[in-house]
Amino acid sequence: MQRQPTIEWQTNGICNYDCSYCIQSKKFRQGYPSDKEIEKFLDFFACLPGKWEIKMSGGEPFAFKGFMDSIIPGLAKLPHNISILTNLSAPLSILEKFVSLVGNKLSVVSVSLHLEYVDAKEFTDKVKQLRQWLKNDTALVINNVLVPNTLENLLSIKDLVESSGLKYFPQVMKTKHGVFPYSESDQAIVVKLTGKSPTSKQANLAPSYKGLVCWSGVEYFVLDQKGHAWACRTAKRFQEGYLGNVLENTFKLKSLPLACKYDICPCTVPANRGMIEGINKTAYYEN
Repeated sequence: MQRQPTIEWQTNGICNYDCSYCIQSKKFRQGYPSDKEIEKFLDFFACLPGKWEIKMSGGEPFAFKGFMDSIIPGLAKLPHNISILTNLSAPLSILEKFVSLVGNKLSVVSVSLHLEYVDAKEFTDKVKQLRQWLKNDTALVINNVLVPNTLENLLSIKDLVESSGLKYFPQVMKTKHGVFPYSESDQAIVVKLTGKSPTSKQANLAPSYKGLVCWSGVEYFVLDQKGHAWACRTAKRFQEGYLGNVLENTFKLKSLPLACKYDICPCTVPANRGMIEGINKTAYYEN
């Protein structure tokens, strides 16, 4: 698979939801860059060689005023592609403005369905409206965490999403120590929701790629709202693979890929952008 250089940028820590199953501690769900720091981020992106994909998340990106006021207008002027992970709580008027600003650059829009906060039918209708504004080649996927003791209901949610012509992307629930240990009965429903042997294009099972050559830190990295960069999410979790700070001009990519040493890859982005050699030998996908 051809590699797509990608940055996962946590634009801010603010989130307007407080989901019971959120793996991100509340102490990290705060903070955002200043106007001057946003300018430095944009300058950094402008100096990147080639064409990257900048996938933004939070917190909730749209919950930060500077996201639409400064970040998006700035990114719209750069050559890079843009993707976003959002809970879709922003009003349709804001979402339409977002698409109008960067629609020609949008690669992936991942929307997270949080049933503790939204009605599934209303959410799906909102996604359908968003789909009408997007280019045909912009991927749109509905992420859904497989929360224990809710899985029977999620079977009907999956049917609702797919009958609406939308992509359902189930994600096993993660904990600070790995993947949630589902009961035997819940595990059987997980299989119904994900399929028996899903690829990283079809579901997020947080697999291990240990021993496989990975280009994380070379053509992929994660970036937080304070400018700190790590080779991947798991490296950040263990405070390893630090690449420096882009706001302090200490950032430096690794020169060569290495074999993965971790037991879990919690995010499908590296796999679906061609960063892990030997898997997904088709074009990179959606999430």
